[in-house]
Amino acid sequence: MKPVIPVAAGCLINERDQVLIAQRPVGKIAAGKWEFPGGKIEAGETPRHALDRELREELGIDVRVARPLIRVRHEYSDRIVILDTWLVTRFDGALHPHDNQAFAWVAPDELTHWDLLAADGPIVNALRLPSDYVFTPPDATEARIVAQLDRLPRGALLRLRLPALDDVAYATLAKRVIRSARDAGLKVIVDRRVDVGADGWHATSRELGSPMADGWRIASCHDAEELARARSLGFDAAVLGPVKATPTHPGIEPMGWKKLETLASEAGLPVYAIGGIGPRDREDAFAHYAQGVAGISAYWR
Repeated sequence: MKPVIPVAAGCLINERDQVLIAQRPVGKIAAGKWEFPGGKIEAGETPRHALDRELREELGIDVRVARPLIRVRHEYSDRIVILDTWLVTRFDGALHPHDNQAFAWVAPDELTHWDLLAADGPIVNALRLPSDYVFTPPDATEARIVAQLDRLPRGALLRLRLPALDDVAYATLAKRVIRSARDAGLKVIVDRRVDVGADGWHATSRELGSPMADGWRIASCHDAEELARARSLGFDAAVLGPVKATPTHPGIEPMGWKKLETLASEAGLPVYAIGGIGPRDREDAFAHYAQGVAGISAYWR
């Protein structure tokens, strides 16, 4: 049986919104590859205590503000690593590497060009994705959508969920909305296989299949089996719920935050919480290792 090694890792963010990566020194496994700094969680330690200790020992800094980002399980040939990853947005002290390893501050969107450890792929996606995923009301008109774009969280993903439209009408509307959405600092996700220059594609749990190649690939999931299928098909992120009772899922028992954390921790990809929640629930989502929140009514007037 392979040993399971719990690790606390920190994604340090500087004032330019760049993230710190460190190069593994000569003499260590995977020497020369880049990673997010951290180390093994010792017996009796919480992940946050291990994070504080490791970054103090490894970098010479004191963590002041940090929150859970994503928990990743990765199986190597000789071991299984559980990466308990934290987003560190404030720390004191200057970086002083103890192993003389190289450091680099990198924009999240540039991380895919670096030779990172294999386990770090989901962490990179979590750093690149926003914390809000907004769905349009299913009966929304183009005028209503465009009129409220400036009120949505800047940088959010916007899913055009308009089931009443046929593919031609959907594509026509999407092309016009995409221009306005980008002016408002939003990224548009479509849920049809239409070529409109969107930033990604969303599949429902009934439509899970090979994702479109371009942009973000996101799947709706409700349980561990669907999450595993989404991961095996190469999706970049998932929406999971319902977390709380909601009229859009009548008769379905909500999973609650604890079950969401369990499923998200085993998903192997960033997970948005959905179902009876909205922007006010971001901190609860973060605390349970979700990427953020997704919703409809909480974002629209």
